[in-house]
Amino acid sequence: MAASGGALTYHAGDWHEGNPALMGPLTHGVWLASTVFDGARAVAGLVPDLDRHCTRVVQSARAMGLDPMLTPGEIEELAWEGIRRFPPAAELYICPMFWAESGFVYPDPASTRFCLSVYELPLPPFAGFSACRSSYRRAARDMAPTDCKASCLYPNIARIGREAKARGFESAVVLDANGNVAEFAFTNLFMVKDGTVHTPAPTGTFLNGITRQRVIALLRQADIGVVERAIGFEELLTADELFATGNYAKVQPCTRLEEIHYPVGPTASLARTLYWDFARRHAG
Repeated sequence: MAASGGALTYHAGDWHEGNPALMGPLTHGVWLASTVFDGARAVAGLVPDLDRHCTRVVQSARAMGLDPMLTPGEIEELAWEGIRRFPPAAELYICPMFWAESGFVYPDPASTRFCLSVYELPLPPFAGFSACRSSYRRAARDMAPTDCKASCLYPNIARIGREAKARGFESAVVLDANGNVAEFAFTNLFMVKDGTVHTPAPTGTFLNGITRQRVIALLRQADIGVVERAIGFEELLTADELFATGNYAKVQPCTRLEEIHYPVGPTASLARTLYWDFARRHAG
């Protein structure tokens, strides 16, 4: 089957067009939030770190008490099968997902289900975004399953985003339970000061993103200092640059925080260039 409607989903041995009905009102993943997922990108045949995304979704499933029936390698093979059903220049989102079909409060591991969706999602331009300080916070690791990419974490992200939008911003800086900067609403945060890159150290309150890890490694290989540490919100207001990393846009500059404006700086631009150079060198 070739993609004709912009989306394909693999489930139980077959590919389906569009948005197939795979869950019902009594499905544990719908009712009691046992769903985990991951996201990778394909851009003109470049699919950076697909293997790591496939590994993480299996780890997330186990952390949520599920019993994943596919290996990371098997998921990666399915992802490539889906990617190849689209035109070579397509810009795609790849989303493997596990959930429990049954259980009461606790998911029944034996009822674990799997699907993988591949759909068209253009990469946004490298143009910058605005952010405010959120009044909400990230949960600590003993408050929520922050060690996995779980759907149940996203309602908090959604209310952060709604609050920011109501104030006229596109995203928000979110603090952790201790009052330190955690990340942007749904992307990892970096600040640049006097030529050094600073980013919040992973403490279990936010996901240590795969793109985040890759960008840190690439910057260090380019002899750019990167310091992972606790960061106070006020430090961001005196930064030379702010930028974000995440799977949707990969690297994006933040050009406004509250009433402070920032340039699209050389470090964010370099990080983006290094990332896509890496993707081309490791094209599948």
